Amino acid sequence: MQIRALTIILVFCFPILLFSQVEELNPPNYIKTITFKSANTQQGELPILQLNEPFLLEFDALVTTEPDFYYTIEHYNYDWTKSNLVKMEYMIGFDDYRIVDYSNSYNAYQLYSHYRLQIPNQQTRALTKSGNYLISIYNDDRELVFTRKFMIYEQKLGVGVEIKRSRDVRYIAGKQNVDIRINTGGVNVNNPLQTINTLIIQNNNLRTAIKEVKPQYTLGQQLVYRYTDETAFWAGNEFRFFENKDVRAANVGVQFIDLKDIYHNYLFVNFERASQPYTYNPDINGNFLVTALNVEDVNIEADYTMTHFALAYPELTDGSKIYIYGNFNNYALEDMNRMVYNRIKKRYEAAFKLKQGFYNYKYVVLNPDGKLDEGRISGNYWQTENNYKVLVYYRDLGARYDELIGFGEATSVNISN
Repeated sequence: MQIRALTIILVFCFPILLFSQVEELNPPNYIKTITFKSANTQQGELPILQLNEPFLLEFDALVTTEPDFYYTIEHYNYDWTKSNLVKMEYMIGFDDYRIVDYSNSYNAYQLYSHYRLQIPNQQTRALTKSGNYLISIYNDDRELVFTRKFMIYEQKLGVGVEIKRSRDVRYIAGKQNVDIRINTGGVNVNNPLQTINTLIIQNNNLRTAIKEVKPQYTLGQQLVYRYTDETAFWAGNEFRFFENKDVRAANVGVQFIDLKDIYHNYLFVNFERASQPYTYNPDINGNFLVTALNVEDVNIEADYTMTHFALAYPELTDGSKIYIYGNFNNYALEDMNRMVYNRIKKRYEAAFKLKQGFYNYKYVVLNPDGKLDEGRISGNYWQTENNYKVLVYYRDLGARYDELIGFGEATSVNISN
């Protein structure tokens, strides 16, 4: 009877494990400044790489023990379920090796070790398939420390992207539409409504990406997307920013500094902008750049500061929470970047360590029902300059995994009606 019960449990549980979507695990507080770098990917951007393009994964461990870390790389489908490929089908070589390239910080109050993993390397010589990938970092006890998603594409299709004002008059002042034309060219795309999947990403933020959008109609060799609602994003507002490349003096966005165990940077108090007219203010669409004055190697000489944020905003008493996020923390909603209301000063506050540099950030509200409201504090304005990336996945009839065969990109600088 016990054997039969166990069999039933395995039958019903195994599909759940097999087909569950993977979520990124954000790092503990001692891991900071996780970045991907490549010839075509700037620091702080979502890693969307061409097939056979080398890249670097870098991060800092804010401890003095020089811990050992190991990595594994797994292939995933469009919907982030595990693909049916075995490792030898998408990888030449092996993974699960120790990251041996690291250096200790120099001339910084915050001691840390900077780690660099280059792919390809002597062990992992190549990733041979396009699609979604997850890189996992483990410690010496084989405990998972953090994971990061990245995508590898092979440009087989032409992907044209245009940004339009909303076609829905109710949202014409606050939304932007993404129109897409996919030119299949010489690629024989069978039954595109079934085999093509499209992902649209605003400002490198997978949390708010629009997925599972199918072509609206076919025009010759083109797949056309001209939806009213399905490909519309809230336009948001320009990101707020600060720069602290000189930790010893107040800089852009920094009101004053204080040296304790490490430098503390206190940013100017921010205010809500949802009720204010739109003002153009150039940003880098949520990204960040590590930079420091008078150093030769920012990887190990840039210091960490305790950065203090303050937002003058009424206390939310309905269970809503306010977070600070951007690419610097992978748009995570965690206790570290959650703001706490100071009833004496009548404002929200938060503080956490960031490496010297130039940072974009925004304040967002997580409603009690779990829905994210990015515009409640910042507002939504159709004039906002946003970056949009479009990824096109294809699984031919009978194929065993989703290929990533098209990538297109546009900004709303030249938005039109």
